[in-house]
Amino acid sequence: MTDSITLGRIAGIRIGVNWSWLVVFGLIVWTLYAGIFPQSNPGLGDGTYAVMAVVAAILFFLSLLLHELGHALQARRDGMEIEGITLWLFGGVAKFKGMFPSAGAEFRIAIAGPLVSLVLGVGFVLLAWSADFPSSVGGTLMWLGRINLVLLVFNLLPALPLDGGRVLRSALWYLRGDFASATRLAAGIGRAFGYVFIAAGLFFFFFEGAFSGAWLAFIGWFLLSAAGAEDRALLTRQTLGGLRVRDLMVPEPVTASPEQTIGDFMDRLVWRENHTTYPVVENGRAVGLLPFRCVAAVPRGEWDERRVHDCMLPLAEVPVLGADDELIDAAGDLQESEVRRGLVLDGERLVGLLSLTDVARAFELRRRLRRA
Repeated sequence: MTDSITLGRIAGIRIGVNWSWLVVFGLIVWTLYAGIFPQSNPGLGDGTYAVMAVVAAILFFLSLLLHELGHALQARRDGMEIEGITLWLFGGVAKFKGMFPSAGAEFRIAIAGPLVSLVLGVGFVLLAWSADFPSSVGGTLMWLGRINLVLLVFNLLPALPLDGGRVLRSALWYLRGDFASATRLAAGIGRAFGYVFIAAGLFFFFFEGAFSGAWLAFIGWFLLSAAGAEDRALLTRQTLGGLRVRDLMVPEPVTASPEQTIGDFMDRLVWRENHTTYPVVENGRAVGLLPFRCVAAVPRGEWDERRVHDCMLPLAEVPVLGADDELIDAAGDLQESEVRRGLVLDGERLVGLLSLTDVARAFELRRRLRRA
């Protein structure tokens, strides 16, 4: 799940939000304002309900963020690299790089999030019960406590990719000593839950007239597709296992200079070396990537005025890879990039270029060889 907006960093971990988060944030605010809070705390004004709804929604997503931080910080303790946390339609996801080092590590990482939700849920409920707050504050705290506990129970369902499914996979992995078979079984259970949720949701929606049935079916669809994604990720890892970036990268690719005019770039490179992208190097240091489509958009009359640095993507917007990185991890970085290309660097020195197309070809070739 890619970010639309980067919010910042917490404990060095990048925090972002996907556009879909705005949709569910608005739905939660409206549901709390129009339905839940007027029923649980009657007699308050519309303005009060609106404030309660906005505050509750913000604190709810902060709770989700703390849940994901629980995963991420435990992953860091277990030696994993953390790419970041993204808030989106179904809450949040902490993205890790590479495989879990062991079954025990996956268990600790998986259970850390639910433990945070348990503490938050119990804490909010106890705070609402024990303190003499106004009805608006107490009602907000009570809802936050209950929703955290409901999400805790849902998250602990033994269905991959939910936390409970990861706990199940870690146990199967430990008992069987086989990550692949553990993944297939846990993902199969995840798909079964997905079908059950879809069937139940459609029943409630069409036969009981309950709109919540549509949400239940939507969650089932998410579980179904996410479980399938776990299976595909396993197949990809098995197929590309053992390969590193250096095995597929194009060494010493044709490069451009940031101070070159577009006209000089076309005359010196494009007519002789026709590629879709060109690494940009200055004084032996990689500074960006130039997609040819950006050059093609420059009017011919401006070729002698515009320079490469006017069109290139700066290094911060381009996937940066190491020659010894595992290919499966590099493929994930390329997949999330708009240009589907990555610069392979040794320090600041360019040593190669890797495209997602090259990775896809290698995947298909290896898959066919495995079947043969």
